[in-house]
Amino acid sequence: MGQEQVTSERQQYGEEFHHHSRADKNRWREELEQRFPGAIAGVLSCYDRVLLQGTLPGVCFAGGMEKFLRTQGILLKDYTQWALPLAGQLKACAASLAAEAGISIEFLCKKVRKENLVQEVLAQRGNHPGLVCVFSALERCDTYRLHKNRDGRWGLRPDSGKCLHYYFYFMDPRWGLCFLRVPTWAPFRVQFYLNGHNWLAGLLEREKIGYRLLDNAFLHIADWQRAQEIADRMRIEELHRDMDRWVAYFCPMLAAFGWRYHWSVNQAEYATDVTFHSQKTLESIYDPLIRLAIHTIRVEHVATFLGKKLNTNFQNEAGNRFDVRLQGTRIKHRMGPVSIQMYDKFRLVLRMETTVNDLTFFQHYREVEQRDGQRVRKWAEMKKNIYSLPILQERLLAANWRYLQFLCALADPTVDLRPLHRITQPVQSSQRSYRGFNFFLADDRSLFETLLRGEFAIRGFANKDLRRYLPGKSSGQLSRLIKCLRLHGMVQKIPRSYRYRLSSLGLGATTLACKLKDLVILPELAKFAHP
Repeated sequence: MGQEQVTSERQQYGEEFHHHSRADKNRWREELEQRFPGAIAGVLSCYDRVLLQGTLPGVCFAGGMEKFLRTQGILLKDYTQWALPLAGQLKACAASLAAEAGISIEFLCKKVRKENLVQEVLAQRGNHPGLVCVFSALERCDTYRLHKNRDGRWGLRPDSGKCLHYYFYFMDPRWGLCFLRVPTWAPFRVQFYLNGHNWLAGLLEREKIGYRLLDNAFLHIADWQRAQEIADRMRIEELHRDMDRWVAYFCPMLAAFGWRYHWSVNQAEYATDVTFHSQKTLESIYDPLIRLAIHTIRVEHVATFLGKKLNTNFQNEAGNRFDVRLQGTRIKHRMGPVSIQMYDKFRLVLRMETTVNDLTFFQHYREVEQRDGQRVRKWAEMKKNIYSLPILQERLLAANWRYLQFLCALADPTVDLRPLHRITQPVQSSQRSYRGFNFFLADDRSLFETLLRGEFAIRGFANKDLRRYLPGKSSGQLSRLIKCLRLHGMVQKIPRSYRYRLSSLGLGATTLACKLKDLVILPELAKFAHP
C-alpha cells in the first residue's frame, strides 16, 4: 500500500489528530506526586489491548457479493463452489508458512487461553521476529445463503455458519507480539490484535531506555517522561501499511482479486498506570480506593467520567461490578459499550483502564458531509476507522484521569475542610461583596451538582447550559453566580470563548462536599431516623 493511498484515506475520514498538551499531563502527574509524596516511581498512559477488524468493502455485504459474482460470470447458486477452492488455498498457505517456520499447526478443539500457549512457545524460542505459532479452530463466521426475494428473483442473504479459522501469532520488529485471525470462508472478515505495552517496549529498546516489563505492565522505566512522549506518537499510517502487508503475506490468494481491506476498531483498551516504589505503600492506598469506589460511584458519576450526559434516552446497561480474582480485586463500572475499571498489578501498579467496544459512543468536533453534499464541521459520532485512534486516546485518557481524581479527592487523608471553608467566605471585587457558598443550601447544592455533569467535563458550560438544569434562575442571576464562582476560584474561563469549566479547587471542593453528604451526613441522619 502506497503513501498516497494512506494519506487519501486519512483525509477521507477527516479525523482530528491532537492530544492533551504536555502541560496537562505534567500537571496531572504533579498532582499525584503532591498527594503521595515520595511514593510514586512514575506514571504512564498508553493503549493496552487493541483489536482491529478488516473487511473487504466490495464483498462484505450481500449486494456487493452479488455484484462481484455477476461481474465474474459466476451464478449466485454457485457461490459455495466458488468459495471452496479459496478455502483450500488458504489452508495450503497456512500449512506452507508453518512448515517454512519449522512449526506445526495446533488444532484447538476446546476453549483455552491462547496467550498462555504463546508464552510457553516464546519462553523457548525467544523474542526474535518471525512466525511464533499457528492455531486453528472451528469458529463462527459470516457467510451468505441463496434465497428468493419478494419479486421472485434470486439473491444472497447474510447468514452465519462455522468454518476453520487460523490464528497466526508472529513477532513484528516494530509492533511486537501480534496475531492475525483469518477465516477460510468468504467474505474473509479478518481480525488483528496488538498490545500497546509490547509496542512501546520495542521502541524503548530502540532508544536504549532501560525498562522492566512484567506481563503487560512497566514496573520500571529509566525515563518515564520520554516513554510517555513515545507512547503518544503511535503512527497509524505505519500500522495501516503493515496490516496490509501482513494480510498479503498470510492470504496471498486474495491479492488476485485486487481487494484491499478496510480496517476498523473492534475494541480498544487505554490504561493509565501509576507505579509505586513499594508494595506496602500501594496496599495502604488501594484498599480505601476500592471501598470508596464500591460505596460512592453511581451511574451518573460514570457518565461524568466519560464526558457523557445521562438522560431518559439512555437504554443500555449500566452499573458497577466488584470481582475477587486470583490476581487480586477489581472494580468495574459499565455504561453501555464502555467500561472503566481499577485494579492493581503485582501490588506495585495501580491501573485505571477504560475499554470501548463501540467508538460511536464518543463524539468529537470533525468534518461531516451532509445529505446535500455540503461539508460542515460539527460535533458528531466518532468513526470506527483506525484513524480515530489518536482522538480516541484523548477521550479515554481524560476518562481515566477524571476517575482517578474523583477517587483521590475522596480518599486523600491529607485533605480537610479548608477548601470548603475558603469558598464559604465572602469575597470583595471592585468595591462589591460577593457571598460565599453554603453546601447545606438547596440552591447551592443543586448548582454544584449541575456543574459536575458529564457533558460539562469536556466542553465546559455557558449561561444558557445552566438555564436548562436550573429553570428557576434567570440569565442575570446565573451570570452573577458564574462571576461569584470565578472570584472564589471555583471555575476558569475557557480561552477565546464564553464557556467555563471547573478548576482544580472547584472539582476538589465539590467532590469533598459529595463525600460529606453521602458518606457522613446522610448515614448519620439515618441513625436518628431509624433508632
